[in-house]
Amino acid sequence: MVTPEYVRDLIARGLACEHLEVQGDGAHFEAVIVSAAFEGKSRVGRHQLVNKALGAQMGNEIHALSMKTLTPAEWKAA
Repeated sequence: MVTPEYVRDLIARGLACEHLEVQGDGAHFEAVIVSAAFEGKSRVGRHQLVNKALGAQMGNEIHALSMKTLTPAEWKAA
């Protein structure tokens, strides 16, 4: 079974993050991801960066991932 830690590690290996939280039940996950790489990107563009970091696991081992993607400035303001 996929763990939240495994998902967090996949994201962290593929995307430099200032803050990263992942929770889930083994198939469905929720993540808060803060990265400077999101600067100037739309929500779709941000999600594409995360999906790229997850690679083939997204849609296979990881059936669903709800993401809150923020830049460091957005995270600080929140």
